[in-house]
Amino acid sequence: MARRTPWPGDSADPSRAGQALPPQDPVERARAICLRLLTGTPRTRKQLADALHKREIPPEVAEEVLSRFEDVGLIDDAAFAGAWVESRHHGRGLARRALARELRTKGVDSSLIDEAVGRLDSDQEEETARELVARRLRSTRGLDRDRRIRRLAGMLARKGYPEGMSLRVVRRALEEEGEDVDDLEDTGF
Repeated sequence: MARRTPWPGDSADPSRAGQALPPQDPVERARAICLRLLTGTPRTRKQLADALHKREIPPEVAEEVLSRFEDVGLIDDAAFAGAWVESRHHGRGLARRALARELRTKGVDSSLIDEAVGRLDSDQEEETARELVARRLRSTRGLDRDRRIRRLAGMLARKGYPEGMSLRVVRRALEEEGEDVDDLEDTGF
């Protein structure tokens, strides 16, 4: 008779048998859940609290574990917010308004959001808007001017840029390309 190779997590393998079942102690379960979630990507305290609530960890146990994780530095909403702003602004070109909205949805405290988003100044934000428009400008060639303006300004609006800055950046980019934009204020854009 042929011997069967045990499956991972199979109780026939005593070294793995203890790993298959989650710990029964609520504190240990909460720690395991938090550590597993923090392994893949940084998370906010609220995201971890929501995950513990979803897995029916008692609120007092969740609070205890989350506080301990904060004390040892495994949860740091300020660092999370700073890294998020840096990454999403440079990677996706998001403006301060969009970044603040994303951080709010992740449960970051408003004072931490203001601090993290405040690191981006208006000049830096406008420079990023110019780069975004320059990249998109080529794909709008051949369209009439008004349609180009709507597409470019709409792209910036979806990324959280203020309307005034968006129109100023789009107008400058079209002017540099040789487009006539003298009557832009009269068009209602």
